[in-house]
Amino acid sequence: MRPLTSKQRISALAATAALVAAGVTAGTAGADTGSAGAADGALPAKLSAAQHTRLVESANTDAAKSADARALGLGAKEKLHVKDVIKNKDGSTHVRYERSYDGLPVLGGDLIVHKSASGKRTGTTKATSAKIAVKTDAPAAHKPAAAAAKGSKAPRKVVWAAEGKPVLAWETVIGGVQKSGAPNELHVITDAKTGKKLFEFQGIKEGTGNSQYSGKVEIGTSGSSGKFTMTDEARGGNRTTDLKNGSSGEGELFTDEDDTWGDGTAGDPATAGVDAHYGAGQTWDYYKEVHGREGIAGDGKGALSRVHYGNNYVNAFWDDSCFCMTYGDGEGNKKPLTALDVAAHEMSHGVTSTTADLIYAGESGGLNEATSDIFAAAVEFHANSPEDVPDYLVGEKIDINGDGTPLRYMDEPSKDGTSLDYWSADAGDVDVHYSSGIANHFFFLLSVGSGEREVNGVKYNSPTKDGSTVDGIGIEKAEKIWFKALTEQMTSTTDYADARRATVAAATDLYGADSAEVKTVEAAWTAVNVTG
Repeated sequence: MRPLTSKQRISALAATAALVAAGVTAGTAGADTGSAGAADGALPAKLSAAQHTRLVESANTDAAKSADARALGLGAKEKLHVKDVIKNKDGSTHVRYERSYDGLPVLGGDLIVHKSASGKRTGTTKATSAKIAVKTDAPAAHKPAAAAAKGSKAPRKVVWAAEGKPVLAWETVIGGVQKSGAPNELHVITDAKTGKKLFEFQGIKEGTGNSQYSGKVEIGTSGSSGKFTMTDEARGGNRTTDLKNGSSGEGELFTDEDDTWGDGTAGDPATAGVDAHYGAGQTWDYYKEVHGREGIAGDGKGALSRVHYGNNYVNAFWDDSCFCMTYGDGEGNKKPLTALDVAAHEMSHGVTSTTADLIYAGESGGLNEATSDIFAAAVEFHANSPEDVPDYLVGEKIDINGDGTPLRYMDEPSKDGTSLDYWSADAGDVDVHYSSGIANHFFFLLSVGSGEREVNGVKYNSPTKDGSTVDGIGIEKAEKIWFKALTEQMTSTTDYADARRATVAAATDLYGADSAEVKTVEAAWTAVNVTG
């Protein structure tokens, strides 16, 4: 993994993601051949929330963590803390750890221990291979002052290990409001010895009812005649609330007397609630039915959706701190950003946060954004709504540009005027919402292929850097490869070169080393100039 440049340090490790600078990508397969030929044992096991909890608890015992720490050669001051466990159908597991040193969180110190069904360690993937050996007594002279803005958090000592030699540092969270109107949650990392700023990242990532974008849909509600609420008990208690143009708090839970919600227009506040609630339900169903993951964190717990944020707020964002999606109403408060692909994009940031937790800057930040784009595409095709026909156009329903054009394009990302089609040495210096184009383009090529193609009536013409021809393997295989790579191979510092390694490894496990699927993964990365 390449070290981050100074420019890459400006906005990383984010816990939330926004749509406007971010893209919400949609996608499908070209000639989709489905999952035939997959090595089923390498696919994730379908676990209930209770089964997942027991799996994590078993891995989180002192004996299990100490055994792994010894096997990894960690020092006496280093402790492992289980963040998640992925179990495959063949019984193999992938234990994702966060690390502490002398009681302090190690930022960029995460790792994954891979184990066979018998519990034998078969490998380790680390965010950093640097040895941690720091003095944890911080000179008081360089302790940052607590920010005055509302929502700020007092500085805490951490070990900064995401780049270079690990050092003792302070992490300060500055609250308040951003220029866009979104809440501020700026994390600033400073060297405890010198006071020099090492890194900063934004924690807010700026995705029967009558919906505005998906027509008449069924949504999960609770209650009885006279008082129904937008609470989906069948999906972990997903809730949708109305902020009434406010910018803080949980909002007021939508209620209705006859369980018929909205009128399909922005004039009825419940319409945006229907779209957001429907999107949350469809995203839940996608992860459960396709990847065996019950809930965003795999723990069976639902998420909160808040609509009508601010006034004329042209964005949507996911926030880890409230485990929630928040949607603005768009320009003139007429186009709420509650389309299905937006909802799936934002919720998928939560999946990334609870798995690889890709640092939201540089190349890892581009991969973070692309992951949300990719799964937004997959959710859209899984839902297969006739009112929102699946395509490879990003945010085409919300008309952010005001001229009917989509926000993003997966077949040729540069058509938006900013996004990257191909990797280059300075890709990490580009805003993550545009460097994501590299992985989005890869995913389109992997799913559909290069050149002129037509999917669901939409025509595409996807170029390749080397002039090669790529024939896609279909989204049903491509989405499984990306999910397996994200949850079992990627860490917080994964860059594009390592994403290639991770997806090749995932495809090899699923389809075999000499399979057409592995060869297509390699060809698609080469076509976007990620050559390994």
